[in-house]
Amino acid sequence: MKVAILDDYQDVVRTLDCFSKLKGHDVTVWNDHTKDVDVLAERLKDTEALVMIRERTPIRAPLIARLPKLKLISHRSVYPHVDVDALSAHGIVLCSDLHPGQPSYATAELTWGLIIAAMRRIPQEVAALKAGRWQSSVGFGLRGKTLGVYGYGRIGAVLAGYGKAFGMKVVVWGREASLERARADGYAAARSKEAFFEECDVITLHLRLIDATRGIVSAADLARMKPTALMVNTSRAGLIAPGALEKALKLGRPGMAAVDVFEDEPVLGASHPLLALDNAVCTPHIGYVERAGYESIFSSIFDQILAYADGKPVNVINPEALAAKS
Repeated sequence: MKVAILDDYQDVVRTLDCFSKLKGHDVTVWNDHTKDVDVLAERLKDTEALVMIRERTPIRAPLIARLPKLKLISHRSVYPHVDVDALSAHGIVLCSDLHPGQPSYATAELTWGLIIAAMRRIPQEVAALKAGRWQSSVGFGLRGKTLGVYGYGRIGAVLAGYGKAFGMKVVVWGREASLERARADGYAAARSKEAFFEECDVITLHLRLIDATRGIVSAADLARMKPTALMVNTSRAGLIAPGALEKALKLGRPGMAAVDVFEDEPVLGASHPLLALDNAVCTPHIGYVERAGYESIFSSIFDQILAYADGKPVNVINPEALAAKS
């Protein structure tokens, strides 16, 4: 099959052990990024199997209609960037291994790294030292502080464990089912959303971005945080009201932020306003970008291609597309 892989920013996919699974297939890897439909249509005009790296490129109806040879999109995890109805209408199969029950430890580890980096001002001190200065600021320790976990799912539960191991008091907020799981694991639930934002020293967001959670953290919520507190978002930028975090940081509540996600990615040319703030530690959506994780992600993606080529597709999201093909 003619296979295309989009958005391999680091040109790493070809170096993975699992890449050998595609031996015998005609593979093209694109390292740059574009959302231009005309450019994508030209690049993918002969593609039969398309490999997506998370949600980096949207695949919508106008593009799908211009890909007459496309038979399969092979993906891992959720797919809000893909127009499944349009795929089905054109008989294109979407296969995605949703890996239920498996937390992203890579994302959890990055989140904890960002918490330590922001609280101890590690990036700022590294930059100051390279600029010739010595001990230019004073940070905050974690032991004895209160960690707020907003959303006690797979990753949130891991973060709660990290907080406990570091001697922090852990408080959870979220839906009632989430709070019940947290209580069962020995963690306290906040008295209210208002108390959660007022009392926590570090708040980390671990929610899926759906209509009900878009903008769930408001400007008023942020204004309740302590001037010494840290807001962390390694989930989705849309969980925080647009522009609210930048404004809140300038007003001093919370005093710090650490983010790995942005509204429109990739962020190029240092064009996002958070990057201009000294009290924000920012990384380029690398929560899941880790070699062992990539081996797992792409191994399942390539297995889906092989299964489809063998006439036995797995993890099919839209079985109606198979019926349309037959």
